[in-house]
Amino acid sequence: MNYLQLPENEQHILPFYLAMEEYATRLAMSDDVFFMWQVTPTVIFGRNQVIQNEVNIDFCRSQGIAMYRRKSGGGCVFADENNVMMSYITRSSNVDHTFARYTRSVVDMLRTLGLNADDNNRNDILIDGRKVSGNAFYHTNGCSIVHGTMLYDADTTLMASALSPSREKLAAKGIASVQSRITTLHEHTDMSLEQFKDYARKHLCESSITLTATDVEKIHEIEKTYLEQDFIFGSNPPFSIRKHKYLDGVGEVEVRLDVKHNKIKRVAIMGDFFALGNVEQEIEQRLAGTEFDNNAVCEALQTVDCSKIILNLNTEQLINLITE
Repeated sequence: MNYLQLPENEQHILPFYLAMEEYATRLAMSDDVFFMWQVTPTVIFGRNQVIQNEVNIDFCRSQGIAMYRRKSGGGCVFADENNVMMSYITRSSNVDHTFARYTRSVVDMLRTLGLNADDNNRNDILIDGRKVSGNAFYHTNGCSIVHGTMLYDADTTLMASALSPSREKLAAKGIASVQSRITTLHEHTDMSLEQFKDYARKHLCESSITLTATDVEKIHEIEKTYLEQDFIFGSNPPFSIRKHKYLDGVGEVEVRLDVKHNKIKRVAIMGDFFALGNVEQEIEQRLAGTEFDNNAVCEALQTVDCSKIILNLNTEQLINLITE
């Protein structure tokens, strides 16, 4: 695996590094690439999440905490200089294989440090059963991008104040708060943050690729798409019906329906799930114009395998959520 590095040791805002991932998919790669990065205090939320449901917006603005949306699914996270962000890009399109290969390589690296590390059945890496790393993925330009956090240290009070996960999510996970479910590398190792980064790079990568100033300019062009206010905050048009549920193995799923005269006019499916396909084209558009009853919704989705569009979500679960 190649380590992808910038020509200058300069810190950027978070969307730059997301754009750098996308740019990496456009390179003629013969091998996987990996890089690490850090940002000033920032909240980043998933592609299908409603920011108002996940982020304490007023608090973040008052504290100068940046807020950005990424193009992958999954949940909302807080990052600062004590959090190492990791990005992995590969030509593989097999989700399960790609995710497992990346998380297993990170787990193995942590174990060589003598840490009791493992991964769970969704997207987290754990030390002694507590989360130290959360990860998400998406496909673009024929590549898979896996990116995530690695908590070296954390201001859990600031983190908890910036994030506002639903009580249903917390209850479903059997935890009382954000603080109770995380741990940090600093609790388990005497290595400094820079020593850990150096160790991780040497353990995971055999060689490196250095981008040019021209490459950086092209990354900045991609970065602009992440800075558009409509992308960050979403348009959030009004809907007449809202259905919400936490589904084990899937995550939070929120269905918003605009129903008039018992007919579905518009649908929006949101949440911290992982999208494997195009949710809008493959599900939402199929439901538009359908009568708002169980039989009609079943008929509209009878040829749809939702598990191939949203990870671990079966079609019956979605139908029940919409019509119950």
